Amino acid sequence: MSQILTSRQADELHRALIAYLTAANLPNTAAALREELSLSEEVFDPATAKKYEGLLEKKWTSVVRLQKKIMDLESRNHILQSELDNATPTSRQNKDPVAWLPRAPPRHTLQSHRDPITCVAFHPVFSSLASGSEDQTIKIWDWELGELERTIKGHTKAVLDVDYGGPRGNTLLASCSSDLTIKLWDPLDSYKNIRTLPGHDHSVSAVRFIPGSGNLLVSASRDKTLRIWDVSTGYCVKTLRGHAEWVRDVCPSLDGKYILSTSDDYTSRLWDVTITNPEPKVTLIGHEHVVLCCAIAPPAAYQNLAAMAGIKKPPATSSAEFMATGSRDKSIRLWDARGTCIKTLVGHDNWVRGLVFHPGGKYLLSVSDDKTLRCWDLTQEGKCVKTIGDAHGHFVQCIKWAPSVIKDASVNGDNGEPNGTPKKGGAAATPEAQIRCVIATGSVDLNVRIFAN
Repeated sequence: MSQILTSRQADELHRALIAYLTAANLPNTAAALREELSLSEEVFDPATAKKYEGLLEKKWTSVVRLQKKIMDLESRNHILQSELDNATPTSRQNKDPVAWLPRAPPRHTLQSHRDPITCVAFHPVFSSLASGSEDQTIKIWDWELGELERTIKGHTKAVLDVDYGGPRGNTLLASCSSDLTIKLWDPLDSYKNIRTLPGHDHSVSAVRFIPGSGNLLVSASRDKTLRIWDVSTGYCVKTLRGHAEWVRDVCPSLDGKYILSTSDDYTSRLWDVTITNPEPKVTLIGHEHVVLCCAIAPPAAYQNLAAMAGIKKPPATSSAEFMATGSRDKSIRLWDARGTCIKTLVGHDNWVRGLVFHPGGKYLLSVSDDKTLRCWDLTQEGKCVKTIGDAHGHFVQCIKWAPSVIKDASVNGDNGEPNGTPKKGGAAATPEAQIRCVIATGSVDLNVRIFAN
């Protein structure tokens, strides 16, 4: 048998064995081994035995820990290799916006909030990002430089959502809060609070400007309703009733004709808001717990989602043909406009908190209380092709994709509608739309993170 250990290592092992046997009250065995090794009691006295006592156990437990670490590293290596195998086989893939996916580490980690971050929103024109927090403030950041620009105070309880849009060139900032109010802030006037919209009877969970409407805003609340507001007057023009519990999230379609909402009643509802008294056009039933977030698929994703639904030709009759919802049941569900669940995406180990479709139409991205960001490939039956396991150090509560840049579009209405949205009938994803490869996430760890190409 070839000698693996050096003479010094072998001697140390022998002494550790004798010390272990002595400590284990096996004196005869220890004496026999000492005799075999020609170690007299003078050489291996009690002081030496004390020195080597416990060494064998330490070495043994170290081996177990190292084995576990090796297994974890092998598992991670397998995941990374799988990502490489499923990626575009070119070193230039990250330069293609349609194929771009976020990767660690983030470009910036933005720190200033004193309590968990609940929401983020990108300015449609400038490199500004708004974040809201349970610390009752909104912070405005320059996401390109990674710097804090200002802190906005006005809400008296946790800020639950923020969104840019509306009149004045699509650049008003709306926020909503547990203090039951919605507030409007003007970025062109140092983010002055220009209007407060009271009316909900409980916490306002989500707020979104309705594209194409110019001055309409939709809000979701714990009072079980959705409300549509005219921001120019401050009046509530419609109240949508149908959910049986807390309405958690809301997402308008790109043309503003439909609104998707999610609720604690385990359902999501698609509303046609073009009619005088909107009622749910379809109710999405299937989740087994609270539905926390939702997203309406862009037209660029129709071809991939139609294939998943078994439809040969992508439909083009509605701006809300396909949708995604995320739930506390740890799953993501993909739906068609008829309310049929076409796919359930399973992979997260905790509540799914945020969803966003890739503007290129190939991927769906999600964040969760399992601290991860996951990328699902819609061209591969919704297979999870990338996981950023260390996206944050705590629950990830929100995710947003920077809006695409519309070339030759102006913010004063020259491109169509008064708020700068495309003219009626125009495609939402025109060749002039340039995808910005920038994503923002917010977490209970008090950090906002920017993932960018």
